[in-house]
Amino acid sequence: MSLSSHPASFILLGIPGLESVQFWIAFPFCAMYAVAVVGNITLLHVIRIDHTLHKPMYLFLAMLPIADLVLSSSSQPKMLAIFWFHAHEIKYHACLIQMFLLHGFTIMQSGVPVAMAFDRYVAICDPLRYTTILTNSRIIQMDFLMITCAVVLIVPLLLLLKPLCFYRMNALSHAYCYHPDVIQLTYSDIQTLICGLIDLILTTGIDTPCIALSYILIIHSVLRIASPEEWHKVFSTCVSHVGAVAIFYLPMLGLSLVYRYGRSAPRVVRSVMANVYLLLPPVFSPIIYSVKPKQIHKALLVAFGPAKDM
Repeated sequence: MSLSSHPASFILLGIPGLESVQFWIAFPFCAMYAVAVVGNITLLHVIRIDHTLHKPMYLFLAMLPIADLVLSSSSQPKMLAIFWFHAHEIKYHACLIQMFLLHGFTIMQSGVPVAMAFDRYVAICDPLRYTTILTNSRIIQMDFLMITCAVVLIVPLLLLLKPLCFYRMNALSHAYCYHPDVIQLTYSDIQTLICGLIDLILTTGIDTPCIALSYILIIHSVLRIASPEEWHKVFSTCVSHVGAVAIFYLPMLGLSLVYRYGRSAPRVVRSVMANVYLLLPPVFSPIIYSVKPKQIHKALLVAFGPAKDM
């Protein structure tokens, strides 16, 4: 197969094998996207206006709906255009921008649970120093570190695509630009593969053990408390965080396993997993955090509940 420099555009296939029903599949995807946008904007609004939520845990939490909004808004409109209007083409540089947004904010989305796990560890294991450790300036520094890590890890990965030669075939397997999918259309050099592996190690490979270590230390500390009522009270503050971590990591783990070890699986399975991976966390994260934590639940009732007579 002949090679060329980067193509002028790529073709996004949507969900191969379900072309005949993609028009109807788009409706539940559109409904889920609407839920994600409304839910995350509502969560951000409540955290912004309610001063009782201006605490480290909720300031870290505010980063999550921002990442969710960018992730869903950088992929879902194009996906709906493919399903409804057969707009399969995406320009090369638009594809790079989409990859930067998707992978960069995925790194941010992965970093927020680490910061929140650290917040829970300090609050439970060292409560007397909580306010001195998690100051406003330190929270800003941690947020800036997450943004910097996303840029530093993703930009070199995209720059390494520029000198690569692409096959003339330019069809991608999904409804958005996914870096491993784009790499399959190139003669990948060792630098690109190593850079991708380093990115994976520096994000999921570090974030996951950090979250696990935080909760091991939390459990060890809580089990020393004599009262079962206190156990329940402490663990209940972590339920929402654990749920959000599961909603983020399980689809990502499933997609990675299918992509690396499920090559014999039908393409439709990989495509559906890829769409679920991007859409489930933005939809369910605001629901989880709106229902369980009492402070956010109370703030939502105050903000959107029936007005009381003066």
